[in-house]
Amino acid sequence: MSEITYVRGDATAPQGKGVKVILHVCNDLGGWGKGFVLALSRRWPEPEAAYRRWHRERAHNDFGLGAVQFVQVSPFVRVANLVGQHGMRRGSKGVPVRYEAVDTGLATVADHALGLGASVHMPRIGCGLAGGTWSRIEPLIESRLTARGLSVTVYDFD
Repeated sequence: MSEITYVRGDATAPQGKGVKVILHVCNDLGGWGKGFVLALSRRWPEPEAAYRRWHRERAHNDFGLGAVQFVQVSPFVRVANLVGQHGMRRGSKGVPVRYEAVDTGLATVADHALGLGASVHMPRIGCGLAGGTWSRIEPLIESRLTARGLSVTVYDFD
């Protein structure tokens, strides 16, 4: 079993060699405009364009909580748009993150990354605007990704 590696840095500039999957959590409303997605959009336009198209055409695809869209942004880097957040605001129903959806999406990411022989890179998914806690997310990453032998790097941005 692998372990999660924690580093200071930018998850949009993943470290190491080989194929990499950059994972982040998206909402189920089609909104893209705050948080980590801004850093993604500054580096590559494709993940935002693909996500917005995926949401717009959702009546004819798998868009929804727990779904993952993979967008190739360079020969060795793919961005995984994981829909793990219901809405964008905290309210009477709690925080937007949906742990079950994150867990489901992580299983999909694991299958994809293993098929590519890729490592997985991410910020602390689900813990920023989505309102989740790392103590609930980290065990999901360990059971779905590192337990299957995937190399996972979590980036804390300065």
